[in-house]
Amino acid sequence: MGMIQTVVQAWKIPEMRKKMIFTIIVLIIFRIGSNIPVPYINRELLTSMFDANTAGLFGLFDLFSGGSFSNFTIFALSITPYITSSIILQLLTIAIPALEALAKEGEEGRRKIAALTRYITVALAIIQSIGYTFGLFRNVLTTDEVFVKIVIVLILIAGTTFLMWLGEKIDEKGVGNGISLLIFAGIVSRVPTSFRKTITGAIAGTYSWISIILFCVFAILVTAGIVLVQEGTRKIPVQYAKRVVGRKMYGGQSTNIPIKVNQAGVIPVIFAVSLLQLPATIAYMAPNGGFAKFVQKYLSTAGNPGFWIYFVLDMLLIFGFTYFYGSISFNPQEIAENMKNNGGFIPGIRPGRNTAEYIHKTALRLDLVSALFLAIVAAIPTLLQHWTALAIGFGGTSLIIAVGVALDTVRALETQMQMRNYQGFLK
Repeated sequence: MGMIQTVVQAWKIPEMRKKMIFTIIVLIIFRIGSNIPVPYINRELLTSMFDANTAGLFGLFDLFSGGSFSNFTIFALSITPYITSSIILQLLTIAIPALEALAKEGEEGRRKIAALTRYITVALAIIQSIGYTFGLFRNVLTTDEVFVKIVIVLILIAGTTFLMWLGEKIDEKGVGNGISLLIFAGIVSRVPTSFRKTITGAIAGTYSWISIILFCVFAILVTAGIVLVQEGTRKIPVQYAKRVVGRKMYGGQSTNIPIKVNQAGVIPVIFAVSLLQLPATIAYMAPNGGFAKFVQKYLSTAGNPGFWIYFVLDMLLIFGFTYFYGSISFNPQEIAENMKNNGGFIPGIRPGRNTAEYIHKTALRLDLVSALFLAIVAAIPTLLQHWTALAIGFGGTSLIIAVGVALDTVRALETQMQMRNYQGFLK
């Protein structure tokens, strides 16, 4: 109810309403483009190709694109090159001192890193589009002319570049994180189709009604759990010593440092899935080669033992990215220094180094809880679908991303409303 109330209150404010309408229009443009097919494609062959490969290598790409990949539309690459580019740059920032220094330069440094991210995104889009056109989708083309293939490559590159631009426009003029909202829109758009297929399968006797009910109950419980973990905080008590400045006394009050249980949000899940797509991306360039067969067997949810290898890697990557993102987004040493300079201390803990170590250990324990939760939520629906053969596209990974993005967007609405009221008070 709180989320709905926030949206309703924001809608009543003209300035916020314009931002919300702009965001909705951008998402509508995204969905329209997701249904515009690439030219020179034999649709019957394309449908039969994906009917034979509904899971595994194709499933991951179709998840973020909202079906654009399987329909080979102008947004077939979706925003995955941008996500991969972001992962590469974040890893390089840790490994390369020059990039690390650039990241600490404030707004100017962020702009330069954003520009680098765009360049890498376009480079990855070029590689992927060539791989798809000359590799994976070459058998569904109506002609083998090189000029036609070049046109298709340019269309796919333009589609990803346009999506990247749309995401940045949402950041600038809309509400929430643009890239996350595009992924959210793609995931949610699959729900009606998945629901229809599941109900049709149950009526036909393909699926058990009991397994469907269990899945729905699990989805409700997981959604509630995601909200609790995303909104949960660990409050560390802080006491400020009394000090006299002139004739006035300052300090003496008690407060706390709120540390989010899940500091990384949905980023570890998105990064883990994106990184697991890299072998599939390479395999798409030569779908009949030995590497593609290796990926299909050992790194695909449709392979055996690929399902279990993929499953374990997904869990490990979620853990790794949770700790990695927590380490770069939270600085216990800086917090401890600020507390010490302002006369603050944690009861029972010495100021300075001991305080930093205490906060660091607390953050690590919270990262463990967050990683366990994200891994379990991502794993159980995958296992349930594997054991019951339920063809529900809205699985654990999708649920985490969708709920997480919805919460982040509502939080962004609240922040913008508070900033607006604060600015109005100053005026």
